[in-house]
Amino acid sequence: MVEEFILRKQGQREVKYPLPQLEDCLRGTYGVIVYQEQVMQIAQIVAGYSLGQADLLRRAMGKKNVEEMARERVNFVTGARERGTDEAKANEIFDLMEKFAEYGFNKSHSAAYALISYFTAYLKAHYPVEFMAALLTSEINDQDKLLRYITECRDMGIEVLQPSVQLSKWEFSVHEGKIVFGLGAIKNLGKEAALELTAEREANGCFHSLLDFCVRVNSRKLNKRALESMIKGGAFDCFEVSRAALVNSIEGALARAQKKLKEKNSNQGSLFSMMGSAAPAEEPGIGFKCPEAELKEWDDDTRLSFEKDALGFYLTSHPLEYYRQEMTRINSMTIEDAREFAPGSEIRLAVLLTHIKEYTNKKGDKMAFCQIEDLTGLGECTFMPREYAVARSFLNTERPLLLEGRIDDRNNGVNGAGNTEDEEEQQQKELKVTVNRAALLADICEQSDAPVPLLVPPSKITEAGLNGLADLLAQFPGQAPVDIHFVDGGKHYSLRLPNHNVKPSIHFYRQFNEWKKTDPQQAQ
Repeated sequence: MVEEFILRKQGQREVKYPLPQLEDCLRGTYGVIVYQEQVMQIAQIVAGYSLGQADLLRRAMGKKNVEEMARERVNFVTGARERGTDEAKANEIFDLMEKFAEYGFNKSHSAAYALISYFTAYLKAHYPVEFMAALLTSEINDQDKLLRYITECRDMGIEVLQPSVQLSKWEFSVHEGKIVFGLGAIKNLGKEAALELTAEREANGCFHSLLDFCVRVNSRKLNKRALESMIKGGAFDCFEVSRAALVNSIEGALARAQKKLKEKNSNQGSLFSMMGSAAPAEEPGIGFKCPEAELKEWDDDTRLSFEKDALGFYLTSHPLEYYRQEMTRINSMTIEDAREFAPGSEIRLAVLLTHIKEYTNKKGDKMAFCQIEDLTGLGECTFMPREYAVARSFLNTERPLLLEGRIDDRNNGVNGAGNTEDEEEQQQKELKVTVNRAALLADICEQSDAPVPLLVPPSKITEAGLNGLADLLAQFPGQAPVDIHFVDGGKHYSLRLPNHNVKPSIHFYRQFNEWKKTDPQQAQ
């Protein structure tokens, strides 16, 4: 009906009315039912409803009550017949009104939404970084939406910087054309503590070390648990010390900070001040000498796991990030895209399983309900007994999976007449999938013989650069041909490399990304 409205408005399709007497009611919307008020008017004009009866009809359509709608159809057709409209035409008009109820609003609601849509579209087009920062802040407590919007930022070419005690505010903010992650989205860090942190920084300048931070920010509002979440979320990476070292130094830093504050509050001068000599210089990074400072960083998997614990999702990297272009190659869709498909649709998803709950059915067979995530959002999937028995061995490996399955009937009501905004929000439920087949994503990618597309920087299209690429490809022999893509002079070029078939893997893409960063002359 939206397409019909547009075509009629643009004069590409004739404007028609269900009955001549409805022209005054529907003229402003080109004969298409758009507003709830029009449903009420049609009931009055065609079937002789009173205003009260018409409002009851509108509400029945909004609630989609089958029995009530059946009764209203009888009343409508009877009233229409008494006023000279034949039964077939009356049923046709009722069907139109019922179809409208799947998406309609009252006129004032529609006008407000249209105005807001115009404003937001304008802001997103002309101030995209500021708009997305504000959008992220508006959903700062909803990790699912934050993940989706951060992914959209990346798709828009907007960089989202990790949280930082030197840059971040409570809300998501903009710095030099980039979005800075908001402290308010870090778990275990209260708004009051975040606001005190930013106030101290604005008043007295940037923090010099973990110890300096602990001395200057009230420890009653920023406890050990909050500090640990901030470190794991990357907020202290600016001190150029491993997150592992920082976490293990928290207790020492807090103890020294408390000691310094006690000395300050008791007005006791230090030995150095009494002697007229300068205080010892503060160690960079942690702020004091300790064996923990030498701790190496956690391995990638541990670091990312802790980061997810602190933020609710992966930010600086993601186990699926290296599979981003592989998803297209193996015809996998995202959770966000899958939400647009109707129940019963067959889909393929590249996901991580974040939680598994095993269940024994009445027959004694084991099945599982799982939470899933990808780069765009969260969802749920169900493994029935047969599929669970096959996939059970690798479901707990924390490795990315490729799921093939069917979208469940999520009972997502489509927004209809009479729905409140709260009801509309409740209808945005998670994607739910019944799994037909599961496999390790790495295995599927390595087994696929679809061409591997590689975007090569123009600076690498030299003899030395391509020789380096050939050497790299030779380390990963396989069955998938390689297509290189590059832009030169504003034109896009594609080239199939002969005799260089590969077996793509995370290690392959890591090596390729490193190769892109090297200088061909230096490599030579």
